[in-house]
Amino acid sequence: MGRGWKGSGGWKGGGGWQQAEVPSAGDAAAWLGGRLPDGWFTGAPEVTVDREEIIVVGELPALTEEYADDAARAAAEEGRISRYREETRDERIEIARQAEHRYQRKVAWGARLGGTTALFTTHSAPVMTRLRQPERLVLDTLVDAGVARSRSDALAWAVRLVGEHADSWLGELRQAMTKVDDLRSKGPDLA
Repeated sequence: MGRGWKGSGGWKGGGGWQQAEVPSAGDAAAWLGGRLPDGWFTGAPEVTVDREEIIVVGELPALTEEYADDAARAAAEEGRISRYREETRDERIEIARQAEHRYQRKVAWGARLGGTTALFTTHSAPVMTRLRQPERLVLDTLVDAGVARSRSDALAWAVRLVGEHADSWLGELRQAMTKVDDLRSKGPDLA
């Protein structure tokens, strides 16, 4: 089936960046901020949303002890994050269950303390793609060089690299997509 107009819903493109079946999670940060117990984090958590997952990362209260070196401080930060993970597990599971029902996405958690950030039980989504030989050769070179264990790992590595080096461009692209969504919602009523 090709591209064309849907009955009354507008343009139906092939492979666009929107999925109408998943409810909006535009209010997820506010909902989670209101739902989280006081004292879990030092401020509002960072909430990142995509089509499959919501990741909630909060800053834990700073360590007050003195440490002999950076390695000891990092170990203490990891230990505090681990304690937070264990102590809040049951409540986090219940909040995630409610959010997953509301937003139809998996919920993952994380914590940040000093220079240490840890994510808990994040979701890995398979992504299908078709690559021509030149692109496959790039992935195979990364595998052969030991940078990645498989083509899948090599592709994930390449996507991370692009994300790190194209952050401002990706931000502009996301803003433009938001503007398009706003214009679509304000569009003319042709009924």
